[in-house]
Amino acid sequence: MESELKELNAAPAAPPQPESDSRPLLKPESANPVSSPSTSIDELEKKYAPYVRFDVYGPMGRGDLPLVEKFLLGLALIFLLPVRVAAGTAIVVFYYLICRFCTAFLAPNREDEQEDFAHMGGWRRAVIVRSGRFLSRVLLFVFGFYSISDTSGGGEVDGAVITQSADSNESSEVLEGYGAIVSNHVSYLDILYHMSSSFPSFVAKRSVAKLPLIGLVSKCLGCIYVQRESKSSDFKGVSGVITERVQEAFQDNFAPKMLLFPEGTTTNGDYLLPFKSGAFLAKAPVVPVILRYPYQRFSPAWDSISGVRHVILLLCQFVNYIEVKKLPVYHPSEQEKADPKLYAENVRQLMAREGNLILSDIGLAEKRVYHAALNGNISMPTVLHQKED
Repeated sequence: MESELKELNAAPAAPPQPESDSRPLLKPESANPVSSPSTSIDELEKKYAPYVRFDVYGPMGRGDLPLVEKFLLGLALIFLLPVRVAAGTAIVVFYYLICRFCTAFLAPNREDEQEDFAHMGGWRRAVIVRSGRFLSRVLLFVFGFYSISDTSGGGEVDGAVITQSADSNESSEVLEGYGAIVSNHVSYLDILYHMSSSFPSFVAKRSVAKLPLIGLVSKCLGCIYVQRESKSSDFKGVSGVITERVQEAFQDNFAPKMLLFPEGTTTNGDYLLPFKSGAFLAKAPVVPVILRYPYQRFSPAWDSISGVRHVILLLCQFVNYIEVKKLPVYHPSEQEKADPKLYAENVRQLMAREGNLILSDIGLAEKRVYHAALNGNISMPTVLHQKED
């Protein structure tokens, strides 16, 4: 996610357009191999529908605002934004100090060019997990997510999903193990929700480990870092590390679960992109989770808007909403175990059906093309040939 944020923010910002044509068009002389010179913004939105914003703020959050919205935004910028920034910073610093205290005099695990504290045990791990879940929820509250609508049938305890028996009047609790949580990806807020719910590990760029405050927190989460610069001949790769961690989490309920976003990028929340098979190579059961962010003014989805602008507008919205639907543990068939792509596609079809999501066959490359078009960037080859994360 961090690498995608940097790449998207690197594009030059388009100046505001007149009200009669507030959405930029591709330049007539564009040599865009994807769109013809006469391509309009409406055609682009149809082609790249999973990344289109429909909130009050318009494409890239730069649309012309009605007078009432300008007034509300002005009030929030003066009175709400400073309070939320200060409170959010205090929570992050406080949790960093907890992590620093719990990891004092301990050396992190260093294996397969990774570095983490996820497998420490005893009171240290208990404090990190419980305080992390609680403070993540407090941080969501500070951001305006005062309540979370959970429509799933069961809860989660110690890495196992509780399901209710369909028999009789008495409910029986059945604990089912799983190796990973697979979730649709709408925003960076997804990570905060999952931290508050199950405190899983996830995949991050290696530079995240070096960030102030967040670096140590990511190590305590047990993040798997992308090692593009590694030349070691015995390095098994991120995919191999993920597979081992998912298998370990399935076999040991005390091991941290893996959170994976198989789409590989964020959408506007109405679509489900093709799944990458990395989350399913371990052949272990997974828990599909569907997240949605209902809105009236500003959409919390991180689709075609810069990171800084998104954070500011999110914190200026008085109330935000999350809807969560956790599906039962998905146990792969023998055929799915033999074919991870089939396993991934079947889980995707299930999530789309249960979450009322629209299936799309485009991905991160097309997202970059759409963003470049919105920015008036005609250098499409440089957009299409960037490395995917």
